[in-house]
Amino acid sequence: MAAGRCECICTHSEAKTFGRWPGVKKGSKEATSLQKNIRDRLIFCRKYSEWTAEDWGKVIFSDEAPFRLFGASGKRLVRRRKGERYHQSCVMPTVKHPDTIHVWGCFSSKGVGSLTILPQNTAMNKEWYQNTLQQQLLPTIQQQFGEEQCIFQHDGAPCHKAKVITKWLGDQNGEILGPWPGNSPDLNPIENLWSILKRRVDKQKPTNSDKLQEVIMKEWVAISQDLAQKLIESMPSRIAEVLKKKGQHCKY
Repeated sequence: MAAGRCECICTHSEAKTFGRWPGVKKGSKEATSLQKNIRDRLIFCRKYSEWTAEDWGKVIFSDEAPFRLFGASGKRLVRRRKGERYHQSCVMPTVKHPDTIHVWGCFSSKGVGSLTILPQNTAMNKEWYQNTLQQQLLPTIQQQFGEEQCIFQHDGAPCHKAKVITKWLGDQNGEILGPWPGNSPDLNPIENLWSILKRRVDKQKPTNSDKLQEVIMKEWVAISQDLAQKLIESMPSRIAEVLKKKGQHCKY
């Protein structure tokens, strides 16, 4: 399962095309950042291009996500009859500064793992993250994999790259997937899981923070292993499509 070495980083034509995105001036900081992003994505995808769905089944993906009252997932399609445009049943209430709940979760082909909810209006930092890894990740790994080797995935968020976190992960002797390319939600199946979860939460129409937290937890544990496995099994296709598109974002 070992990933092969990647010699080619980015061809001249790939970098040139990527740097010509609309609104991005050649030689600008934005163009440089975009070119670096495509190089990082190609390095990652070439490194794991030969991995099978079975290989990806040994990875536990993780991420943070915000949930807001009155529309966690943004726009919602509504079917209505003529004259019902402003009917109460066809209008979603909004507030200027909705309560925001930040959660951290993880999952693998074996199903969803732990989901932790941070205190209201609190974002993840290195202290919270280390505590979450200790109290939530390790028990999930033990429950899902036991003594079997698994690989942990997280992105390059500042709190994830903090020295204290790097040291803690090193002390656990666990393997880390990556290096993970920035700005690559299309490569992380947990992003699809968040979208599904937010739609399910929206349907419950929670009216306060306590109810929102309750619904989030209820819908999280209701996610089937079959769904989790299908998302994990999409990884080879994601990798192949990004390579086909020369590092640009794919449909996922």
